[in-house]
Amino acid sequence: MTVAPNADTAATAAAAWADAVPRPFWLDQDVHDVPAPAPSLAWDLTADLLVVGGGFSGLWAALIATEREPDREVMVLEANTVGWAASGRNGGFCAASLTHGYANGAARWPDEIAELERLGRVNLDRIEAAVERHSIDCEFERTGELVLATAPWQLTELAEEARNLGRLGYDVEVLDAGRARARVDSPTYLGGVVMPPDAVAMLHPAKLAWGLREACLRRGVRIFERSAAQRIRRDGDGLRVETEDGSVRARRVAWATGAFPGPLRRLRHYLAPVYDYALMTEPLTGKQLASVGWRGREGLSDAGNQFHYYRLSSDNRILWGGYDVVHHFGGAIRDEFDQRPETFQTLAEHFFATFPQLDGVRFTHSWGGVIDTCSRFSPFFGTAYGGRLAYAAGYTGLGVGATRFGAEVMLDRLAGEETERTRLAMVRGKPVPFPPEPVRSLGIALTLRSTAVADRNDGRRNLWLRVLDRLGLGFDS
Repeated sequence: MTVAPNADTAATAAAAWADAVPRPFWLDQDVHDVPAPAPSLAWDLTADLLVVGGGFSGLWAALIATEREPDREVMVLEANTVGWAASGRNGGFCAASLTHGYANGAARWPDEIAELERLGRVNLDRIEAAVERHSIDCEFERTGELVLATAPWQLTELAEEARNLGRLGYDVEVLDAGRARARVDSPTYLGGVVMPPDAVAMLHPAKLAWGLREACLRRGVRIFERSAAQRIRRDGDGLRVETEDGSVRARRVAWATGAFPGPLRRLRHYLAPVYDYALMTEPLTGKQLASVGWRGREGLSDAGNQFHYYRLSSDNRILWGGYDVVHHFGGAIRDEFDQRPETFQTLAEHFFATFPQLDGVRFTHSWGGVIDTCSRFSPFFGTAYGGRLAYAAGYTGLGVGATRFGAEVMLDRLAGEETERTRLAMVRGKPVPFPPEPVRSLGIALTLRSTAVADRNDGRRNLWLRVLDRLGLGFDS
């Protein structure tokens, strides 16, 4: 979406987010019942399986490990608190796709895209089953998703993707402008497609993380928070992972640290951390919500290269995020990067351009978070230390659902098992590593600038983007 605001609309947008609390809505202890922190690791312990990282990927790995082998001694190390990073800052879109969308997966693994989509649907079903089995109150809703065209060139691409998904068994509905606006009313909508409930669910991401944490604790998993892994070394037939005040010697280690590779240095070649930002409105009144429609509560996104994602919370707030993708030189990650006023201003202006009928609505929360992006836009997997350690990373902003699949891949690899997951070319291969600095940051900056230009140029990709396409490279969130 391209918006050229005048002084009045810019002032209206600025006033709307001026008093927003600068922290993630999902993690705000003034709004939600946040669990008390677990103890820090201050001892030298032993375990059968050590999971490093207390986000979705690590929590799923710990939980599934206890389900596969109930007597296994499992521990989790988390550098901050469970769900603090990407798992507690995302939009709560839980998609079946394991490949950052059908188009990306079909372009990279055309021979197995049908199997990847099947496994993705199975994975989403298993997430729902686990939520029910462990009584996790994470506001899970099988809503589907509405992907909207806000520029004419996007209509053709959406129609083609709908046809391809239909061949794989998805019931995808194509909408013209009138039918799209009948679902959710915005003057910017030119059409869209409806992804069905078997493809996308909505949930409260922090509550999912906290619910998985509680399920792990009930099954005997020991969790240590504020315990950053600082060193890894071989120790007999296992590995010892050391923190500032303690260590864990484990036969096997599942490394699930997202954008924070820590001492597992090989991940740094494949990951480029980027920041994504979001705003959350105050709860809409019944009249305000009726002016928008949105009776199906679908997750929404637009089809641009620089896209927005947005959804309703359980109390009818609108989370509005995306568009800007920000990479800092050298892949720097700092607390101060979580707030970016220029992006919040852009988001607010685009919000009111999309929903002018919500003029006067205010934003209560503003936040950013870092994403573990990679050059193929989808997770990658591997092992280290002679198979004693397995890792999964690179979810590139679509990991709420795919992290559970990644956890199973890590456990399969650690067990030395060949499964329907480990046989996949997607799982066996790796993304192309990013080049060293300063070429890395310069290339990322050029790519981001080129994608923005493509949106303003009817989707036409310049020479730089076409070269990246031919090489199977990319950069996204």
